[in-house]
Amino acid sequence: MNDLAAVDQTRIDALVADLVEAIGADAVSTEAAALARASIDGSHLSPVITELLPLGRAQVVATPTSAAHIAAAVGAAVRHGVPITPRGKGTGNYGQGIPMAGGLVLDTTRARRVLEVGDDFIEAESGAVMWMLEQTANRAGRQLWMYPSTAQTTVGGFVSGGSGGTGSIANGLLHQGFVKAVEVIRAVPDAAPEWMEGEEAIPYLHAYGTTGILSKVRIATEPLQPWRAFLASFDTFEQVVSLMRPFAALEPTPRLVSGDRARIAEALPSDLGIPAGRASLRAILDEGSLAEATRLVEAAGGRVDDVREGAQHTVKLSMSSYNHPIEWLQKSAPGEYFHLEVLGDALVDDLAAVESVYPEAMLHIEAQRGRPIGMLAARYTSAQDVLAGFERLAALGVQTHNPHQWAVDFEPDRAAALAAVTDPRGLLNPGKLGAQASAYTGTQM
Repeated sequence: MNDLAAVDQTRIDALVADLVEAIGADAVSTEAAALARASIDGSHLSPVITELLPLGRAQVVATPTSAAHIAAAVGAAVRHGVPITPRGKGTGNYGQGIPMAGGLVLDTTRARRVLEVGDDFIEAESGAVMWMLEQTANRAGRQLWMYPSTAQTTVGGFVSGGSGGTGSIANGLLHQGFVKAVEVIRAVPDAAPEWMEGEEAIPYLHAYGTTGILSKVRIATEPLQPWRAFLASFDTFEQVVSLMRPFAALEPTPRLVSGDRARIAEALPSDLGIPAGRASLRAILDEGSLAEATRLVEAAGGRVDDVREGAQHTVKLSMSSYNHPIEWLQKSAPGEYFHLEVLGDALVDDLAAVESVYPEAMLHIEAQRGRPIGMLAARYTSAQDVLAGFERLAALGVQTHNPHQWAVDFEPDRAAALAAVTDPRGLLNPGKLGAQASAYTGTQM
């Protein structure tokens, strides 16, 4: 985009005055550096989107320190007709957090109180960091059902933009019972919190804040298990891939199982448990499954390089899973690689065919409940070449998720219908719903 969208400065000035009165001068900024920080996310992971940047620029940033102040900021923005882009840590990878219509960026990271630790849940303000919630649950003898590979992201950001993570092998995706309830702020002048439980909460998940701004989240916990970081290596990646299903079937169920070719593994931060020149398998396993896991590795021709106890080791493995190996690969060769998110049995059963879809392609693989998932990385040439591979992957029975666009893709029709009610003026994260998103690129997403 050459001409970035912006709101008339008179309305911005009036909003700033109201925000200062409602949530305090320290929580409102129009400083150039703050606006610049609030206008980017992890879009560098997509060379397709990188070519389109900049996509938007904030005109004011609010950092409310409580759920009540989040509601106050939303109400003020609506009264002045100013678009609102919610933001957590800004770790979303595909432009979901970029303020494409300008206006207000609502940074929730200072509203981070843990509110309650129940028998089977933990409740917090939306800016609470997921790893902090995991540690809080641990002290009560519990663990989160899951947390994202980017463990320092906020709970509001995770449930608004994520899908699954460490723990999904056992517990599925975040809309499958993980989120028990949310407090939602609608885009209306007298914005006030509304509490949504169970099925009522689901339409607000993975919607990028387009259906409502989350101010509090209640998520599921379960009894704490004795997790170990398990690192193994092999001569070939095919040996790693052959263990995805057996490892997913271990009892107790693993929390994470990741695998990479040597080229990708060597791009990860240096670790004696990830030896150079060898394909890598990394897992978070219950100590009760270690003996069987070791047997499986050795039977497949590999070796166990290390087993480590302690949360600092297991979270490190989380941070080398899902998109992270691709990000490290890109850092090792800036501008050279793109990736797709892929799902299907062919990742194991027809690996060579999957990797042949793009020249020099390499699969990062994850064990998952049902079928394996992965990130297929390859040399980037053009957006057209990326799209051309989708049909070939589909012919192999591989489902794809396009990480090179920012439109809501979880029940998009339902999200648009709900947003028409909760956001009648179209002020919540504009540009991220169906036809809106297409308008920013001139193409159908």
